[in-house]
Amino acid sequence: MDSRTPGVRALTPAQIEQFITDGYVRIDRAFPRALADAALAILWDATGCSPDDPTTWTQPVIRLGMFTQAPFIEAANTPRLHAAFDQLVGPGRWRRPAAMGTFPVRFPSPVDPGDAGWHIDVSFDTDPPDFLSWRANIHSRGRALLMLFLFSDVGQRDAPTRIRVGSHADIARQLAPAGEPGLTLRELAADGFSASAHRPVVTATGDAGTVYLCHPFLVHAAQSHEGERPRFLAQPPLLPADADNRRTGDLNPVEQATARALRHGL
Repeated sequence: MDSRTPGVRALTPAQIEQFITDGYVRIDRAFPRALADAALAILWDATGCSPDDPTTWTQPVIRLGMFTQAPFIEAANTPRLHAAFDQLVGPGRWRRPAAMGTFPVRFPSPVDPGDAGWHIDVSFDTDPPDFLSWRANIHSRGRALLMLFLFSDVGQRDAPTRIRVGSHADIARQLAPAGEPGLTLRELAADGFSASAHRPVVTATGDAGTVYLCHPFLVHAAQSHEGERPRFLAQPPLLPADADNRRTGDLNPVEQATARALRHGL
Protein backbone atom coordinates (compact mmCIF):
# COMPACT_ATOMS: atom_id res chain seq x y z
CA MET A 1 0.00 0.00 0.00
CA ASP A 2 1.05 3.62 -0.38
CA SER A 3 0.06 6.63 1.69
CA ARG A 4 -3.03 7.28 -0.43
CA THR A 5 -4.75 4.10 0.69
CA PRO A 6 -3.76 3.46 4.32
CA GLY A 7 -5.29 0.27 5.65
CA VAL A 8 -7.51 -0.26 2.60
CA ARG A 9 -7.34 -3.52 0.67
CA ALA A 10 -9.68 -3.91 -2.29
CA LEU A 11 -8.71 -7.30 -3.73
CA THR A 12 -8.09 -10.68 -2.15
CA PRO A 13 -5.18 -12.87 -3.31
CA ALA A 14 -7.73 -15.03 -5.15
CA GLN A 15 -9.04 -11.99 -7.03
CA ILE A 16 -5.54 -10.93 -8.01
CA GLU A 17 -4.87 -14.44 -9.32
CA GLN A 18 -8.15 -14.26 -11.25
CA PHE A 19 -6.99 -10.99 -12.80
CA ILE A 20 -3.70 -12.58 -13.86
CA THR A 21 -5.41 -15.65 -15.31
CA ASP A 22 -8.66 -14.26 -16.71
CA GLY A 23 -7.57 -10.71 -17.48
CA TYR A 24 -10.15 -8.89 -15.40
CA VAL A 25 -11.64 -8.55 -11.93
CA ARG A 26 -15.05 -7.21 -10.93
CA ILE A 27 -15.37 -4.87 -7.95
CA ASP A 28 -18.91 -4.45 -6.62
CA ARG A 29 -19.79 -1.17 -4.88
CA ALA A 30 -16.53 0.37 -6.09
CA PHE A 31 -18.23 3.77 -5.86
CA PRO A 32 -21.52 4.82 -4.23
CA ARG A 33 -24.82 4.71 -6.11
CA ALA A 34 -25.39 8.33 -5.04
CA LEU A 35 -22.44 9.34 -7.22
CA ALA A 36 -23.82 7.28 -10.10
CA ASP A 37 -27.19 9.02 -9.77
CA ALA A 38 -25.58 12.46 -9.71
CA ALA A 39 -23.52 11.61 -12.77
CA LEU A 40 -26.57 10.26 -14.61
CA ALA A 41 -28.33 13.61 -14.35
CA ILE A 42 -25.36 15.22 -16.11
CA LEU A 43 -25.13 12.45 -18.70
CA TRP A 44 -28.82 12.56 -19.61
CA ASP A 45 -28.53 16.29 -20.23
CA ALA A 46 -25.51 15.70 -22.47
CA THR A 47 -27.38 13.14 -24.60
CA GLY A 48 -30.12 15.62 -25.45
CA CYS A 49 -32.63 12.86 -24.73
CA SER A 50 -35.29 12.58 -22.04
CA PRO A 51 -35.07 9.77 -19.47
CA ASP A 52 -38.89 9.73 -19.34
CA ASP A 53 -39.64 9.80 -23.08
CA PRO A 54 -38.40 6.78 -25.09
CA THR A 55 -39.47 8.50 -28.31
CA THR A 56 -36.37 10.67 -27.89
CA TRP A 57 -34.12 7.59 -27.90
CA THR A 58 -33.67 7.59 -31.66
CA GLN A 59 -30.11 6.23 -31.97
CA PRO A 60 -28.68 2.89 -30.82
CA VAL A 61 -25.62 4.61 -29.35
CA ILE A 62 -24.59 8.16 -28.47
CA ARG A 63 -20.92 8.76 -27.72
CA LEU A 64 -20.08 11.31 -25.08
CA GLY A 65 -16.65 12.70 -24.34
CA MET A 66 -14.70 13.27 -21.16
CA PHE A 67 -16.43 14.46 -17.98
CA THR A 68 -14.60 16.27 -15.19
CA GLN A 69 -17.45 17.23 -12.86
CA ALA A 70 -17.20 16.23 -9.22
CA PRO A 71 -19.38 13.07 -9.29
CA PHE A 72 -17.20 11.55 -12.02
CA ILE A 73 -13.89 12.40 -10.35
CA GLU A 74 -15.09 11.15 -6.98
CA ALA A 75 -16.36 7.90 -8.55
CA ALA A 76 -12.96 7.25 -10.11
CA ASN A 77 -10.99 8.00 -6.96
CA THR A 78 -12.58 6.09 -4.10
CA PRO A 79 -10.22 4.60 -1.50
CA ARG A 80 -11.24 1.12 -2.65
CA LEU A 81 -10.29 1.82 -6.25
CA HIS A 82 -7.02 3.48 -5.28
CA ALA A 83 -6.17 0.40 -3.24
CA ALA A 84 -6.97 -1.83 -6.22
CA PHE A 85 -4.81 0.29 -8.50
CA ASP A 86 -1.93 -0.10 -6.04
CA GLN A 87 -2.45 -3.87 -5.92
CA LEU A 88 -2.64 -4.39 -9.70
CA VAL A 89 -0.31 -1.68 -11.03
CA GLY A 90 1.85 -0.78 -8.03
CA PRO A 91 2.13 2.22 -5.68
CA GLY A 92 3.47 5.24 -7.52
CA ARG A 93 3.04 3.65 -10.95
CA TRP A 94 -0.35 5.13 -11.89
CA ARG A 95 -1.81 8.61 -12.25
CA ARG A 96 -4.84 9.73 -10.28
CA PRO A 97 -7.80 9.81 -12.71
CA ALA A 98 -8.66 13.40 -13.57
CA ALA A 99 -11.57 12.73 -15.94
CA MET A 100 -14.18 10.09 -16.70
CA GLY A 101 -14.91 8.98 -20.21
CA THR A 102 -15.61 8.21 -22.86
CA PHE A 103 -19.23 7.11 -22.56
CA PRO A 104 -20.83 5.01 -25.30
CA VAL A 105 -24.44 5.38 -24.12
CA ARG A 106 -26.46 2.49 -25.53
CA PHE A 107 -30.21 2.69 -26.07
CA PRO A 108 -32.73 -0.12 -26.64
CA SER A 109 -32.86 -0.49 -30.40
CA PRO A 110 -33.28 -3.10 -33.15
CA VAL A 111 -30.73 -1.15 -35.23
CA ASP A 112 -27.20 -2.53 -35.48
CA PRO A 113 -25.00 -0.09 -33.52
CA GLY A 114 -22.19 -0.64 -36.02
CA ASP A 115 -19.45 -0.83 -33.41
CA ALA A 116 -19.84 -4.28 -31.91
CA GLY A 117 -16.67 -5.92 -33.25
CA TRP A 118 -14.02 -7.58 -31.08
CA HIS A 119 -11.04 -5.36 -30.29
CA ILE A 120 -8.56 -4.15 -27.72
CA ASP A 121 -8.15 -0.54 -26.67
CA VAL A 122 -4.88 0.60 -28.20
CA SER A 123 -2.97 3.23 -26.26
CA PHE A 124 -0.36 5.34 -28.08
CA ASP A 125 0.22 7.26 -31.31
CA THR A 126 -3.45 8.17 -31.07
CA ASP A 127 -3.27 11.59 -32.75
CA PRO A 128 -4.17 10.51 -36.33
CA PRO A 129 -7.92 10.51 -37.04
CA ASP A 130 -7.60 6.97 -38.44
CA PHE A 131 -8.05 5.03 -35.19
CA LEU A 132 -7.00 1.81 -36.92
CA SER A 133 -3.49 3.29 -37.08
CA TRP A 134 -3.30 3.72 -33.29
CA ARG A 135 -0.88 1.37 -31.57
CA ALA A 136 -0.22 -0.93 -28.61
CA ASN A 137 3.02 -2.61 -27.56
CA ILE A 138 4.10 -5.34 -25.18
CA HIS A 139 4.67 -2.82 -22.34
CA SER A 140 1.18 -1.37 -22.86
CA ARG A 141 2.69 2.05 -23.40
CA GLY A 142 0.20 4.74 -22.39
CA ARG A 143 -2.24 2.52 -20.48
CA ALA A 144 -1.93 0.78 -17.12
CA LEU A 145 -5.46 -0.69 -17.04
CA LEU A 146 -8.63 -0.82 -19.11
CA MET A 147 -11.55 0.09 -16.85
CA LEU A 148 -15.32 -0.28 -17.20
CA PHE A 149 -17.41 1.92 -14.87
CA LEU A 150 -21.12 1.08 -14.64
CA PHE A 151 -23.19 4.22 -13.98
CA SER A 152 -26.50 2.42 -14.51
CA ASP A 153 -27.67 -1.06 -13.58
CA VAL A 154 -26.62 -3.41 -16.38
CA GLY A 155 -28.32 -6.77 -16.89
CA GLN A 156 -27.83 -9.39 -19.56
CA ARG A 157 -30.20 -7.64 -22.00
CA ASP A 158 -28.78 -4.14 -21.42
CA ALA A 159 -25.85 -4.28 -23.86
CA PRO A 160 -23.22 -5.41 -21.35
CA THR A 161 -19.67 -5.39 -22.70
CA ARG A 162 -18.60 -8.85 -23.84
CA ILE A 163 -15.24 -10.10 -22.55
CA ARG A 164 -13.18 -12.99 -23.89
CA VAL A 165 -11.81 -14.56 -20.72
CA GLY A 166 -8.04 -14.98 -20.85
CA SER A 167 -7.69 -13.25 -24.22
CA HIS A 168 -5.04 -10.87 -22.86
CA ALA A 169 -2.62 -13.80 -23.14
CA ASP A 170 -3.31 -14.17 -26.87
CA ILE A 171 -2.65 -10.47 -27.47
CA ALA A 172 0.55 -10.56 -25.41
CA ARG A 173 1.90 -13.30 -27.65
CA GLN A 174 0.88 -11.34 -30.74
CA LEU A 175 2.56 -8.15 -29.54
CA ALA A 176 5.79 -9.61 -28.16
CA PRO A 177 7.57 -10.15 -31.53
CA ALA A 178 6.77 -6.56 -32.57
CA GLY A 179 8.94 -5.12 -29.80
CA GLU A 180 8.92 -1.45 -28.86
CA PRO A 181 6.98 -0.13 -31.92
CA GLY A 182 4.19 -2.62 -31.30
CA LEU A 183 1.32 -3.08 -33.73
CA THR A 184 -1.49 -0.92 -35.03
CA LEU A 185 -5.08 -1.82 -34.34
CA ARG A 186 -5.37 -2.60 -38.05
CA GLU A 187 -2.57 -5.16 -37.74
CA LEU A 188 -3.97 -6.63 -34.53
CA ALA A 189 -7.41 -6.96 -36.09
CA ALA A 190 -6.25 -8.35 -39.44
CA ASP A 191 -7.40 -11.86 -38.55
CA GLY A 192 -10.53 -10.71 -36.72
CA PHE A 193 -8.89 -11.54 -33.37
CA SER A 194 -9.22 -15.21 -34.24
CA ALA A 195 -6.49 -16.23 -31.77
CA SER A 196 -8.93 -15.60 -28.93
CA ALA A 197 -12.07 -16.93 -30.64
CA HIS A 198 -11.89 -20.13 -28.59
CA ARG A 199 -12.08 -18.22 -25.29
CA PRO A 200 -15.21 -18.33 -23.12
CA VAL A 201 -17.22 -15.12 -23.07
CA VAL A 202 -18.56 -13.32 -20.01
CA THR A 203 -20.52 -10.07 -19.87
CA ALA A 204 -19.84 -7.00 -17.74
CA THR A 205 -23.11 -6.89 -15.82
CA GLY A 206 -23.72 -5.40 -12.40
CA ASP A 207 -25.39 -2.70 -10.39
CA ALA A 208 -24.50 0.96 -10.77
CA GLY A 209 -21.24 1.47 -8.91
CA THR A 210 -19.66 -1.72 -10.23
CA VAL A 211 -16.22 -1.41 -11.84
CA TYR A 212 -14.35 -3.95 -13.96
CA LEU A 213 -10.56 -3.55 -13.87
CA CYS A 214 -9.09 -5.22 -16.94
CA HIS A 215 -5.70 -6.07 -18.36
CA PRO A 216 -4.91 -3.59 -21.17
CA PHE A 217 -4.74 -6.43 -23.71
CA LEU A 218 -8.17 -7.90 -22.93
CA VAL A 219 -10.25 -8.55 -26.06
CA HIS A 220 -13.78 -7.22 -25.65
CA ALA A 221 -16.77 -6.06 -27.68
CA ALA A 222 -20.00 -4.11 -27.51
CA GLN A 223 -23.39 -5.56 -28.41
CA SER A 224 -26.93 -4.47 -29.23
CA HIS A 225 -29.25 -3.33 -26.45
CA GLU A 226 -32.31 -5.58 -26.05
CA GLY A 227 -33.49 -4.27 -22.69
CA GLU A 228 -35.73 -1.42 -21.63
CA ARG A 229 -33.53 1.30 -20.11
CA PRO A 230 -30.41 2.94 -21.63
CA ARG A 231 -27.02 1.73 -20.45
CA PHE A 232 -24.50 4.24 -19.14
CA LEU A 233 -20.94 2.94 -18.98
CA ALA A 234 -17.59 4.72 -19.02
CA GLN A 235 -14.40 3.17 -20.36
CA PRO A 236 -11.51 5.34 -19.14
CA PRO A 237 -7.92 4.16 -19.08
CA LEU A 238 -5.87 4.16 -15.92
CA LEU A 239 -2.83 6.08 -17.06
CA PRO A 240 0.67 4.99 -16.03
CA ALA A 241 2.89 7.42 -14.12
CA ASP A 242 5.55 6.83 -16.79
CA ALA A 243 4.01 6.95 -20.25
CA ASP A 244 6.31 4.17 -21.48
CA ASN A 245 4.90 1.95 -18.71
CA ARG A 246 8.07 -0.05 -18.29
CA ARG A 247 8.76 -2.39 -15.41
CA THR A 248 10.18 -0.91 -12.21
CA GLY A 249 11.12 -3.42 -9.50
CA ASP A 250 9.11 -6.61 -9.10
CA LEU A 251 6.51 -7.51 -11.71
CA ASN A 252 3.07 -6.18 -10.89
CA PRO A 253 0.03 -8.41 -11.62
CA VAL A 254 -0.46 -6.82 -15.06
CA GLU A 255 3.13 -7.68 -15.95
CA GLN A 256 2.87 -11.09 -14.31
CA ALA A 257 -0.06 -11.89 -16.58
CA THR A 258 1.91 -10.87 -19.65
CA ALA A 259 5.00 -12.77 -18.56
CA ARG A 260 3.00 -15.89 -17.77
CA ALA A 261 1.35 -15.79 -21.21
CA LEU A 262 4.73 -15.60 -22.94
CA ARG A 263 6.33 -18.24 -20.75
CA HIS A 264 3.60 -20.85 -20.61
CA GLY A 265 1.42 -20.12 -23.63
CA LEU A 266 -1.81 -19.96 -21.61
